This record gives sequence, structure tokens and C-alpha cells, in this order.
Amino acid sequence: MQPFTKLTGVAAPLPLVNIDTDMIIPKQYLKTIKRTGLGQGLFAEMRFDENGREKEDFVLNKPAYRNAEILVAGENFGCGSSREHAPWALLDFGIRCVIATSFADIFYNNCFQNGILPIRVTPEQLEKLMDDAERGANARLTVDLEAQTISGPDGGTIQFDVDPYRKHCLLNGLDAIGLTLEKTPKIVDYEARIGEARPWA
Repeated sequence: MQPFTKLTGVAAPLPLVNIDTDMIIPKQYLKTIKRTGLGQGLFAEMRFDENGREKEDFVLNKPAYRNAEILVAGENFGCGSSREHAPWALLDFGIRCVIATSFADIFYNNCFQNGILPIRVTPEQLEKLMDDAERGANARLTVDLEAQTISGPDGGTIQFDVDPYRKHCLLNGLDAIGLTLEKTPKIVDYEARIGEARPWA
């Protein structure tokens, strides 16, 4: 998993509440278990018309936001089904950070497991960040996980909270497998001792 330390990138505004996982990645894209290629299906029903043509008014189709790495959205982001394809699609598109006032629990946890930083902010902070994000090509935010800050284009800074364990995992690029591999010496030592103590096992 790619570590998340400090990210400076374009922030796209998506001022909608209750964006569910079916909106993030519609069900027809769930046939694969590969994590790559899903970026094409991200927000597919909002990005494309019935003929597969881009809808010009959707934010991620606008020139200024095509390479957005940060998404600023409304409350209860990621609600609905528990599909892990949702963070996979965001990551494959290039989104490394989602900022909202609240998230659905399963989606929130899945983000950390896939190298995406979900940040909870207050409604007042979201209003300011949404305003920053609406500046088009100048909508660049800096998210510093070590310092736990979000800096806007005008120099203003917002502090955010994150669980220390999850912060450690993101900073070091550790998913569940990576965390286990960190314990390899202890696992090998344990298996050796068990092998000596219980050779029949």
C-alpha cells in the first residue's frame, strides 16, 4: 500500500449529502476483484449519459478537476452497501483524500485499508473548504497527515483528528498484510519454539 504523508493537490467540490457506494461505483462494475481499472466507473451514472458520453456539468469532467486528488463532499459519505470497490474506484481515479462532515463506518474503515485518508471536519470547516475547492484550477489544498492539518490556497489552516493507529498505518503504507509482515521475526521465532516444544505438531 502506498504511504500517505503529505498531499498537495486539486480539491474537487461535491456538495451532496448521502453519497452512497452505488453512486461511487455502480453495481455493474462489481464483477471484478481487481483493484485497477475501476476509476473509469467512478461516479459513472453522474459522469456519463446513457450513451457513455461525458456530462460536461459533472465536476470531475471539468478541465480544472480532471486530475483532482482530494474530494470535498457533504455528510454521510460512503453510506449504503459495504462494497470495497468504492475506495478502490476512488484510488484508481487518483483520489487519495476525502473530506466530509461524516462517513459511513464501513466505508471509513475501508479507506484506511486502501491508502485513502478520510477526514472528518465541522460544518463550518467544510463550508470554508468547499469554497476553496470551488476555485477551479486554483483549488489546491495541502493535507499533512503527520501534522494533521489541511492548508488552503489562502494560507488558512484547519486541524483534524485521526486515530493514532490508523495514522501510523497510513504514514507507513501498512494494510492488514503489511502489519502482519512487520511481525515476521516474532512469528518465525514463535514457530521455531513451538516446533521444538511440540515436534509432533
